[in-house]
Amino acid sequence: MSGVMKRMGMIFRAKANKALDRAEDPRETLDYSYQKQLELLQKVRRGVADVATSRKRLELQLNQLQNQSTKLEDQGRKALALGREDLAREALSRRAALQQQVTDLETQHQTLQGEEEKLTLAAQRLQAKVDAFRTKKETIKATYTAAQAQTRIGEAFSGISEEMGDVGMAIQRAEDKTAQLQARAGAIDELLASGALDDQSGLAKDDIQSELDRLSGGTDVELELQRMKAELAGGSPQQAIEGGTGQSTPQSQPQDTPRFDKQ
Repeated sequence: MSGVMKRMGMIFRAKANKALDRAEDPRETLDYSYQKQLELLQKVRRGVADVATSRKRLELQLNQLQNQSTKLEDQGRKALALGREDLAREALSRRAALQQQVTDLETQHQTLQGEEEKLTLAAQRLQAKVDAFRTKKETIKATYTAAQAQTRIGEAFSGISEEMGDVGMAIQRAEDKTAQLQARAGAIDELLASGALDDQSGLAKDDIQSELDRLSGGTDVELELQRMKAELAGGSPQQAIEGGTGQSTPQSQPQDTPRFDKQ
């Protein structure tokens, strides 16, 4: 049972892979990959912007602490000038605490500045890769489209494409039906001419009737020819017709026929 399930799973995966391969368009896949790279580049740029913002905030805090440190130092000097050593000591103590904060912030500032430089360099490299991928993507898409068009044209010329195959089959069926009808019509004509089939329309003629019609047509032509000759000779058409068609008068026998007596 386990072997059957494994086999069924393999068959299912093979068919699914074939269906996916048939449905996949490389151009769409390339466009999707390019879109994902643009999204990644956008995230890196936002990271650079966030690090730069944090660095800028530290710089503002450092400026504030340094101003406070300078102010405490001035206050301590004035207090010492006035003989208030205790106030001068307190001002210097506060200044020392601020100085420690300034040192910590400077360390953080240097760290953020290093991260910002790394992210900026990564963003530049990623931008270069995205640009190169875009150029390669468009080249592959153009090549694929040209190859696809060339394949379709070749299939159309060779008749192996699905659409042209249907057209070729339709033409073949039409030619077969036409040849069948022509053969049937020729067979019927031969059967009618031989008398094996009767012409119910009454238009068909047998061989004797055709011969009579031919002779009748020839007589009409002869009569028309005699009429035209009479018109050209100056005679009447009736005389020409009668002269052409009448029989010659037999010559009369002489009245006196010699007789021979029998001996």
